[in-house]
Amino acid sequence: MELLRTEDLRKYYAIKTGVFGKAKTLKALDGVSISVDPDRVFAVVGESGCGKSTLARLILRLSRPTAGRVFFKGNDIHTINGRGLKDFRKSVQVVFQDPYASLNPRMTVFSILAEPLVIHGLARKKDLRGRVAELLETVGLKPEHMNRYPHEFSGGQRQRICIARALSLSPELIVADEPLSSLDVSIQAQILNLLGDLKREKRLSFVFISHDLNVVNYFADTVAVMYLGRIVEEAEAEQVFEDPRHPYTEMLLDAIP
Repeated sequence: MELLRTEDLRKYYAIKTGVFGKAKTLKALDGVSISVDPDRVFAVVGESGCGKSTLARLILRLSRPTAGRVFFKGNDIHTINGRGLKDFRKSVQVVFQDPYASLNPRMTVFSILAEPLVIHGLARKKDLRGRVAELLETVGLKPEHMNRYPHEFSGGQRQRICIARALSLSPELIVADEPLSSLDVSIQAQILNLLGDLKREKRLSFVFISHDLNVVNYFADTVAVMYLGRIVEEAEAEQVFEDPRHPYTEMLLDAIP
C-alpha cells in the first residue's frame, strides 16, 4: 500500500508586475501527481525555481494547495484535524536545507530534541535525558553535546541534530528538502551515508528533494524530474540515469560534472 500520494496538485500565486500592472498567475505547481511507497526513496530533481520546495511544503501541510489533494496512508492531510492531524505530524517529519536557520539558537540541544517527545507524550520527564542521548548517538554525536547550543556546532553537526529531531518521533516518512546543499562537499558524503544507514535500519521512506543528480543517483529508488511546476519524467532511478526519455532530463544529465 502506498504511503503518500498527491493527486493533480496545484499551487498558483498572483504576481503584480507594477503599480498599475495587471496581476499575473505564477504556476509554482501545475498538476503534480506522485506516489511514494513504504521503505523507498522518492527523489524530486530539477533546477531552482521549478517547484520542488513548493511540493515539499504542500506535502508537509505547511501550505494549502490551490487545487488537488495530498493523501497520507489514505487520509487527505488538508482535511484532517484533532487526533488525526497530531498523528500525521508525528509520522511525517522534515529536514530542511539550512541547519543554521532550522534550530532555535536560544535552546540547548537537549531542549530541541526533548520538546517533540514532551509534546507527543513519548517519554516521561525522568527518561528524557536518556532518550536524547540515544538520539544523539544514533546520528553520530556524543551524549554530552546535549548541553550545548547550536552556535557551538559546525554545519554538518547541526544537520545531524536536525536529523535527530526528525527521528525523535519515530516517523514513517521524512521530507528532506535539499538537506546537503548548504554543507561542504566533504561533509555531504557523511550526511548522505547517515541517511542511507537510517533508511535501512529504521525502514524509513523519504521524499528527497535535490538539484544534485550525483547524490540522487546514489540515494534514490525512484526519480521524478520537475520542470516549470510539472513532472516531466518519472521512473526508477536506474532507468532515468541510463535511458532518459525527456529532453529536459537529458539536459540535466549532460550538465553533471
